[in-house]
Amino acid sequence: MSDDSFFREVNEEIRQDKAKALWDSYGPAAIVIAVLVVIGTGLFVAWEYWVESKANNSGDQFSQALTLANSGKADEALAAFDALEKDGYGAYPLLARMRAATVQADKGDFKAAVAGFDEVAADSSIPNVIRDVARLRAALLLVDHGSYADVSGRVEALTNDTNPLRHSAREALGLAAWKEGKLADALKLFEQISSDEGAPRNARQRSNLLAELIRGSGNAT
Repeated sequence: MSDDSFFREVNEEIRQDKAKALWDSYGPAAIVIAVLVVIGTGLFVAWEYWVESKANNSGDQFSQALTLANSGKADEALAAFDALEKDGYGAYPLLARMRAATVQADKGDFKAAVAGFDEVAADSSIPNVIRDVARLRAALLLVDHGSYADVSGRVEALTNDTNPLRHSAREALGLAAWKEGKLADALKLFEQISSDEGAPRNARQRSNLLAELIRGSGNAT
Protein backbone atom coordinates (compact mmCIF):
# COMPACT_ATOMS: atom_id res chain seq x y z
CA MET A 1 0.00 0.00 0.00
CA SER A 2 1.33 3.42 -0.98
CA ASP A 3 1.66 6.28 1.46
CA ASP A 4 -1.09 8.17 -0.38
CA SER A 5 -3.51 5.27 -0.07
CA PHE A 6 -2.68 4.84 3.59
CA PHE A 7 -3.28 8.49 4.40
CA ARG A 8 -6.57 8.46 2.44
CA GLU A 9 -7.81 5.49 4.45
CA VAL A 10 -6.76 7.12 7.71
CA ASN A 11 -8.49 10.36 6.74
CA GLU A 12 -11.63 8.46 5.78
CA GLU A 13 -11.68 6.66 9.12
CA ILE A 14 -11.16 9.93 10.96
CA ARG A 15 -14.05 11.54 9.05
CA GLN A 16 -16.30 8.60 9.82
CA ASP A 17 -15.37 8.75 13.49
CA LYS A 18 -16.08 12.48 13.58
CA ALA A 19 -19.39 12.00 11.80
CA LYS A 20 -20.37 9.25 14.25
CA ALA A 21 -19.39 11.46 17.19
CA LEU A 22 -21.40 14.36 15.82
CA TRP A 23 -24.40 12.13 15.27
CA ASP A 24 -24.12 10.71 18.76
CA SER A 25 -23.98 14.23 20.17
CA TYR A 26 -26.48 16.07 17.99
CA GLY A 27 -28.43 13.51 15.98
CA PRO A 28 -31.39 13.13 18.36
CA ALA A 29 -31.66 16.91 18.72
CA ALA A 30 -31.61 17.32 14.94
CA ILE A 31 -34.47 14.84 14.62
CA VAL A 32 -36.48 16.72 17.25
CA ILE A 33 -35.84 20.05 15.50
CA ALA A 34 -36.88 18.60 12.14
CA VAL A 35 -40.09 17.21 13.62
CA LEU A 36 -40.84 20.55 15.28
CA VAL A 37 -40.27 22.38 11.99
CA VAL A 38 -42.68 20.04 10.21
CA ILE A 39 -45.30 20.44 12.94
CA GLY A 40 -44.81 24.22 13.06
CA THR A 41 -45.18 24.50 9.30
CA GLY A 42 -48.33 22.42 9.41
CA LEU A 43 -49.82 24.55 12.19
CA PHE A 44 -48.95 27.77 10.34
CA VAL A 45 -50.59 26.54 7.13
CA ALA A 46 -53.67 25.46 9.11
CA TRP A 47 -53.82 28.84 10.86
CA GLU A 48 -53.52 30.69 7.54
CA TYR A 49 -56.34 28.59 6.11
CA TRP A 50 -58.51 29.29 9.16
CA VAL A 51 -57.86 33.05 8.94
CA GLU A 52 -58.58 33.12 5.22
CA SER A 53 -61.77 31.11 5.69
CA LYS A 54 -62.99 33.41 8.46
CA ALA A 55 -62.20 36.51 6.41
CA ASN A 56 -63.87 35.12 3.29
CA ASN A 57 -66.95 34.13 5.27
CA SER A 58 -67.22 37.58 6.85
CA GLY A 59 -66.71 39.19 3.45
CA ASP A 60 -69.56 37.14 2.01
CA GLN A 61 -71.80 38.10 4.93
CA PHE A 62 -70.97 41.77 4.47
CA SER A 63 -71.70 41.59 0.75
CA GLN A 64 -75.05 39.94 1.41
CA ALA A 65 -75.95 42.60 3.98
CA LEU A 66 -75.06 45.34 1.49
CA THR A 67 -77.29 43.71 -1.11
CA LEU A 68 -80.17 43.73 1.36
CA ALA A 69 -79.53 47.39 2.18
CA ASN A 70 -79.32 48.40 -1.49
CA SER A 71 -82.54 46.50 -2.16
CA GLY A 72 -84.42 48.59 0.39
CA LYS A 73 -84.67 45.75 2.92
CA ALA A 74 -83.43 47.90 5.78
CA ASP A 75 -84.56 45.77 8.71
CA GLU A 76 -83.09 42.59 7.21
CA ALA A 77 -79.86 44.44 6.43
CA LEU A 78 -79.64 45.76 9.98
CA ALA A 79 -80.09 42.25 11.37
CA ALA A 80 -77.33 40.99 9.07
CA PHE A 81 -74.98 43.81 10.07
CA ASP A 82 -75.73 43.16 13.75
CA ALA A 83 -74.82 39.48 13.35
CA LEU A 84 -71.61 40.43 11.54
CA GLU A 85 -70.71 42.94 14.25
CA LYS A 86 -70.97 40.18 16.85
CA ASP A 87 -69.38 37.28 14.98
CA GLY A 88 -67.43 38.81 12.10
CA TYR A 89 -63.70 38.65 11.60
CA GLY A 90 -61.08 41.34 11.01
CA ALA A 91 -62.33 44.76 9.99
CA TYR A 92 -65.81 43.54 9.08
CA PRO A 93 -67.44 44.12 12.49
CA LEU A 94 -66.38 47.78 12.33
CA LEU A 95 -67.54 48.11 8.72
CA ALA A 96 -70.84 46.60 9.80
CA ARG A 97 -71.25 49.18 12.57
CA MET A 98 -70.59 52.06 10.19
CA ARG A 99 -72.83 50.71 7.46
CA ALA A 100 -75.64 49.94 9.91
CA ALA A 101 -75.67 53.59 10.99
CA THR A 102 -75.95 54.61 7.34
CA VAL A 103 -78.88 52.25 6.87
CA GLN A 104 -80.57 53.79 9.92
CA ALA A 105 -80.18 57.21 8.33
CA ASP A 106 -81.53 55.95 4.99
CA LYS A 107 -84.66 54.65 6.68
CA GLY A 108 -85.18 57.99 8.44
CA ASP A 109 -84.14 57.00 11.94
CA PHE A 110 -81.62 59.82 12.31
CA LYS A 111 -81.42 59.57 16.09
CA ALA A 112 -80.33 55.93 15.86
CA ALA A 113 -77.92 56.75 13.04
CA VAL A 114 -76.22 59.52 14.99
CA ALA A 115 -76.04 57.28 18.05
CA GLY A 116 -74.37 54.58 15.94
CA PHE A 117 -71.74 56.94 14.60
CA ASP A 118 -71.21 58.41 18.06
CA GLU A 119 -70.57 54.94 19.48
CA VAL A 120 -67.87 54.33 16.89
CA ALA A 121 -66.35 57.77 17.56
CA ALA A 122 -66.20 57.02 21.29
CA ASP A 123 -64.59 53.61 20.91
CA SER A 124 -60.90 54.01 21.82
CA SER A 125 -60.04 50.62 20.32
CA ILE A 126 -60.77 51.95 16.83
CA PRO A 127 -58.12 53.85 14.82
CA ASN A 128 -58.44 57.63 15.19
CA VAL A 129 -58.99 58.23 11.48
CA ILE A 130 -62.09 56.00 11.51
CA ARG A 131 -63.36 57.67 14.67
CA ASP A 132 -62.97 61.06 12.99
CA VAL A 133 -64.93 59.84 9.97
CA ALA A 134 -67.70 58.69 12.33
CA ARG A 135 -67.75 62.14 13.99
CA LEU A 136 -68.04 63.77 10.60
CA ARG A 137 -70.83 61.44 9.47
CA ALA A 138 -72.80 62.21 12.63
CA ALA A 139 -72.23 65.95 12.16
CA LEU A 140 -73.44 65.88 8.56
CA LEU A 141 -76.69 64.28 9.70
CA LEU A 142 -77.05 66.83 12.47
CA VAL A 143 -76.78 69.77 10.05
CA ASP A 144 -80.40 69.03 9.16
CA HIS A 145 -81.49 67.18 12.27
CA GLY A 146 -79.70 68.95 15.11
CA SER A 147 -78.29 72.26 16.24
CA TYR A 148 -75.10 74.18 15.54
CA ALA A 149 -73.88 73.10 18.98
CA ASP A 150 -74.52 69.45 18.07
CA VAL A 151 -72.47 69.78 14.90
CA SER A 152 -69.73 71.83 16.54
CA GLY A 153 -69.35 69.35 19.36
CA ARG A 154 -68.43 66.66 16.86
CA VAL A 155 -66.34 68.42 14.22
CA GLU A 156 -64.84 71.56 15.74
CA ALA A 157 -61.64 69.65 16.46
CA LEU A 158 -61.51 68.44 12.85
CA THR A 159 -61.39 71.94 11.36
CA ASN A 160 -57.74 72.65 12.17
CA ASP A 161 -55.38 73.25 9.25
CA THR A 162 -53.62 69.89 9.50
CA ASN A 163 -56.63 67.60 9.65
CA PRO A 164 -57.32 65.77 6.36
CA LEU A 165 -61.08 66.01 7.03
CA ARG A 166 -60.99 69.78 7.61
CA HIS A 167 -62.76 70.68 4.37
CA SER A 168 -65.82 68.53 5.05
CA ALA A 169 -65.79 69.47 8.75
CA ARG A 170 -65.72 73.19 7.93
CA GLU A 171 -68.49 72.76 5.38
CA ALA A 172 -70.71 70.94 7.87
CA LEU A 173 -70.03 73.56 10.53
CA GLY A 174 -70.59 76.39 8.04
CA LEU A 175 -73.94 74.97 6.95
CA ALA A 176 -75.01 74.54 10.58
CA ALA A 177 -73.98 78.13 11.33
CA TRP A 178 -75.90 79.43 8.31
CA LYS A 179 -78.95 77.45 9.35
CA GLU A 180 -78.95 79.18 12.76
CA GLY A 181 -78.31 82.65 11.34
CA LYS A 182 -74.64 82.78 12.32
CA LEU A 183 -73.78 84.23 8.93
CA ALA A 184 -70.45 85.79 9.87
CA ASP A 185 -69.25 82.45 11.25
CA ALA A 186 -70.56 80.63 8.19
CA LEU A 187 -68.87 83.08 5.81
CA LYS A 188 -65.53 82.67 7.56
CA LEU A 189 -65.73 78.89 7.28
CA PHE A 190 -66.72 78.93 3.60
CA GLU A 191 -63.91 81.37 2.84
CA GLN A 192 -61.44 79.06 4.56
CA ILE A 193 -62.51 76.24 2.25
CA SER A 194 -62.51 78.30 -0.93
CA SER A 195 -59.02 79.68 -0.23
CA ASP A 196 -57.52 76.30 0.69
CA GLU A 197 -55.56 74.96 -2.28
CA GLY A 198 -55.75 71.50 -0.77
CA ALA A 199 -59.55 71.42 -0.79
CA PRO A 200 -61.33 69.35 -3.47
CA ARG A 201 -62.50 71.45 -6.40
CA ASN A 202 -66.18 70.66 -5.81
CA ALA A 203 -65.91 71.74 -2.16
CA ARG A 204 -64.23 74.99 -3.18
CA GLN A 205 -66.91 75.69 -5.80
CA ARG A 206 -69.72 75.07 -3.31
CA SER A 207 -68.04 77.24 -0.72
CA ASN A 208 -67.53 80.07 -3.21
CA LEU A 209 -71.20 79.94 -4.13
CA LEU A 210 -72.35 79.88 -0.51
CA ALA A 211 -69.97 82.69 0.43
CA GLU A 212 -71.34 84.82 -2.42
CA LEU A 213 -74.91 84.14 -1.30
CA ILE A 214 -74.08 85.23 2.24
CA ARG A 215 -72.29 88.37 1.05
CA GLY A 216 -75.19 89.13 -1.25
CA SER A 217 -77.65 88.95 1.63
CA GLY A 218 -75.88 91.87 3.32
CA ASN A 219 -76.22 90.24 6.74
CA ALA A 220 -72.73 88.80 7.18
CA THR A 221 -71.75 91.23 9.95
